[in-house]
Amino acid sequence: MILKTFFTFLTFLFLTCNIFAQDQTPQESDQQIMDFSLASFGEKGKKAWDLTGRSADIFSDVVKLKDVIGNLYGKEEDIKLTADKGDFNKAQGMIHLQDNVVITTSSGSKLTTDSLDWDRKNKLVTTKDMVNIERGNMVTTASGAHGEPDLKKISLEKDVTVNINPAAEEKSQDQEMNVKKKIVITCDGPLQIDYDKNIATFNNNVNVDTQDAIIQSDIMDVYFGKAGAGKDTSSSKKVNSDVGSTLGGSAMGSKIDKIVARGNVKITRGENVSYSDEAAYSALDKKIILSGKPKLIIYSGEDMNASFGN
Repeated sequence: MILKTFFTFLTFLFLTCNIFAQDQTPQESDQQIMDFSLASFGEKGKKAWDLTGRSADIFSDVVKLKDVIGNLYGKEEDIKLTADKGDFNKAQGMIHLQDNVVITTSSGSKLTTDSLDWDRKNKLVTTKDMVNIERGNMVTTASGAHGEPDLKKISLEKDVTVNINPAAEEKSQDQEMNVKKKIVITCDGPLQIDYDKNIATFNNNVNVDTQDAIIQSDIMDVYFGKAGAGKDTSSSKKVNSDVGSTLGGSAMGSKIDKIVARGNVKITRGENVSYSDEAAYSALDKKIILSGKPKLIIYSGEDMNASFGN
């Protein structure tokens, strides 16, 4: 009886392993071709987008591509997406890009990440991986992102770090001085960037580290001037030594116009500290206005060049 039970168990184990092995067999594609190409045309026969791959395994629902290149042709800007491999869902029109994913735009923006979902119909790109975005003299890193493929409007989910380096005309041969001029902004996220409106909104545990000051708040709106606008051609180009002096650095091709910090605002400059519900910095007059129960603790006689609201 025991022997019969043992042989029955072996037979069951053999059949189970055999079925499992069959399930693990890679599914063969319906068709395999080289130099895959797919395109869509819009009004007046103008190409709207195209997708190519060095090779493609074509299944009933999905086309698996290698060495993927995608292009979107817009009225004002063209976008290029590349990746080592990708999946094109024929029914949904969704494209998943994997490994060494790069988005570049004709205006000079560049996003790199490990994976990306491209929704052509809704004109949306999303990722849960780490992203790195370069635009002008601003480099942004974060975990997770979603936004428009042209990167003009994008939301970065968490663990955000923005490095604003000195603009080309502000750089010196002294590397140490260039490091001091750099502005670093961090927040827990999300960060919403709208390049058309030239505004970036940082959320949760915002920290701005500049050459002269550290600014902390719950929320911060950073407004940028338009590229090429407002250049100072006067002889009085000396920057004041106030809290906002280093916040006039260039970003997105232009200088910061205004910063509005809201919620538990703390500004530290040396031993001097200020607290308020809100702080507004204006690059035009180089002043910071503190409002909402402002409190200033001064340990030195330096001119803070700050104004107090209600």
